Amino acid sequence: MKNLVFVTAFIAALLTAAVAFNPSPDKHRAEIKRQLAERSPLAGLLGLGSLTAFVSNYHSLGVMSYTQVDDKTVSVGAFGVVVVTE
Repeated sequence: MKNLVFVTAFIAALLTAAVAFNPSPDKHRAEIKRQLAERSPLAGLLGLGSLTAFVSNYHSLGVMSYTQVDDKTVSVGAFGVVVVTE
């Protein structure tokens, strides 16, 4: 019984942290710009990261979030971390 209470409390704390640290649309867009500029200096110079970030659609699932451009996932985020997929 003691273990069940501990596991339940741990899962509740984990879900609360996931919701609290779910990356915002601005964090996704900033990471998209940064990653594209880092991967291709020319793309960064031309502002392609800004354009991609601008046209991306943000979706939140509560505990995680993602952005898409033309039904293609561009970034995924959870616990304050955003990963650019392309």
